[in-house]
Amino acid sequence: MRRSVIGGAKRTTTTTCLFLLNHAHHRSLLPPLHHRLDSSSSCDSPPPPPPLLPPLLPTCRTPVLKCEYAVRGEIVILAQRLQEELKAKPGSLPFDEILYCNIGNPQSLGQLPITFFREVLALCDHPAILDKAEAQGLFSADSIKRAWQILDQIPGRATGAYSHSQGIKGLRDTIAAGIEARDGFPANPNDLFLTDGASPAVHMMMQLLIGSEKDGLLCPIPQYPLYSASIALHGGSLVPYYLDEETGWGLEVSELKKQLKEARSKGITVKALVVINPGNPTGQVLAEENQRAIVEFCKQEGLVLLADEVYQENVYVPEKKFHSFKKVARSMGYGDNDLCLVSFQSVSKGYHGECGKRGGYMEVTGFSPEVREQIYKLASVNLCSNISGQILASLVMSPPKVGDESYESYSAEKDGILKSLARRAKTLEDAFKSLEGITCNKAEGAMYLFPRIKLPEKAIKAAEAAKTAPDLFYCRRLLNATGVVVVPGSGFGQVRTSPCFLK
Repeated sequence: MRRSVIGGAKRTTTTTCLFLLNHAHHRSLLPPLHHRLDSSSSCDSPPPPPPLLPPLLPTCRTPVLKCEYAVRGEIVILAQRLQEELKAKPGSLPFDEILYCNIGNPQSLGQLPITFFREVLALCDHPAILDKAEAQGLFSADSIKRAWQILDQIPGRATGAYSHSQGIKGLRDTIAAGIEARDGFPANPNDLFLTDGASPAVHMMMQLLIGSEKDGLLCPIPQYPLYSASIALHGGSLVPYYLDEETGWGLEVSELKKQLKEARSKGITVKALVVINPGNPTGQVLAEENQRAIVEFCKQEGLVLLADEVYQENVYVPEKKFHSFKKVARSMGYGDNDLCLVSFQSVSKGYHGECGKRGGYMEVTGFSPEVREQIYKLASVNLCSNISGQILASLVMSPPKVGDESYESYSAEKDGILKSLARRAKTLEDAFKSLEGITCNKAEGAMYLFPRIKLPEKAIKAAEAAKTAPDLFYCRRLLNATGVVVVPGSGFGQVRTSPCFLK
């Protein structure tokens, strides 16, 4: 985000960057603001593009060329180059490691997996262990019992075989039971589509909803770049609605109505509303009253509600609580005939952080049988999601219970991770607020902070000289000085109002 303030002969701009919570190392995250910004530095210039055969680029589909994904963008490419330099020439840079704070990837930063989950996975992947006497001493009794239950649900007990395209039925039964226990309303396993993380589920819905550039989706700004990237990739139009930074990244229904009206006046058919709760990258947690207003808005306007709820376990303030949109809709008396709702969940976030296992699901409710057939067709094209991810999704929604042998160790691991994240959120929030030229909203949930950083005129001019946007320029300087990888706020679509912004 870049905002310019003109006053006398001086000019400043603000830039917003994403900072992750999930790292325990202590290191200064910010280069001194008085540090000379040298536009001749190699790190102030974009990395050279990878070699590309000249005849290929003109034939690439326009949506592919338009698609951008900032959390794995230019700053990360530069970081990878620096990492190779450190490997080849240790001590050549002012830091000895690269800290990747550009994406929620907890285990890469030292977070340990949940023991019970990994024990069950190990036993399912190598069932022969279950028949060995040593298994009783190596694995908990409840992990052995759960592994047998899961294997009995898999045809031939073959975890290396394809499954049903929606996922193994017994695992979907378990997940549905977990959703019902969480919300207090029935869940149908036939409404569940197990996917390789939440991202493929989002892409699947984009394929379903977008037919041309005249089809649009209301998306929050700032937003997780998956949505802007997938909308662009499938040839649709992103219809932005702006979260209010001054009110803690508030989501106002009046803003939704304003943007919907404007989009329709331009001939765009708005198909759906995307809501990320808890927020990514902004970290706010919606109040239930706010959610009820959003549900009512979608019902009245005939919009599909796409609820990104992958951070539902990550709520750090006692005055806020996660409520699924399905629970809210059902508590309002709205059922399948009233609202089309798709809820996304993932094993990558929460306290589990199993990003590399690629597990997740979407719960699809309110669609006609004809539309559901099309969703199933999209799922079947990919055959099925990976079995380890399916198993993990079932474990996340049905962890050990009181009385199980693993319950105490599981609870201790879970609570330890969540308390650590909450502690780091508060520590980083307080650190930002103590720094000159930086403001930051309260960290209520998710895994990120989204501070606003005011840059002095000298930095702006250096960015202009480098023909680079100020926030991108700052992130390069931060990486060059500290080895910390963050994401420019503009990568999340944040408001761009500065006259010095360079395309």
